[in-house]
Amino acid sequence: MKASRNRPGRKDQPRWKRAARRRSAWRSRAAALALAAATAASIATPAQALTGGASTLDASVAGTARGLAFSSMRSARATWYGPGFYGSRTACGQVLRPQTIGVAHRRLPCGTPVRFLYRGQQVIARVIDRGPYAHGRTWDLTNGARRALRFNGSGLVRYAVALNGRRS
Repeated sequence: MKASRNRPGRKDQPRWKRAARRRSAWRSRAAALALAAATAASIATPAQALTGGASTLDASVAGTARGLAFSSMRSARATWYGPGFYGSRTACGQVLRPQTIGVAHRRLPCGTPVRFLYRGQQVIARVIDRGPYAHGRTWDLTNGARRALRFNGSGLVRYAVALNGRRS
């Protein structure tokens, strides 16, 4: 067996392959940054001004459910966040406020609508941030989404992601 020339803990891969992976990572970061800049540059409507760019409960349930097709329902663990972050910008460019209805997800694109069900309550929220950073959690709900679902602490929620893309 050939001895490894790499540092301990590094996979045995040719240098060109590792370099290609780094270039790919930089390209995806640049694309994410460009998407965040485009999102931040969009102008908020008067209804969005109160919620930091995210939709309110009435508008999200009544307005975005029409015309959106959702995937089948799945279950995942969720937590909620907010109090220490109010007034700061999310990864997608909105200002987080106590009444902002939105969710954080690690990989879904910003603005993707997601329908949540929890103990008979329903809300449609958009992805407005990155996270969660707690182990074993898939979603981080904002305080507004948490209140709309009557969700407290952490728990299992059912969700469905919109299939036909983002809407502004």
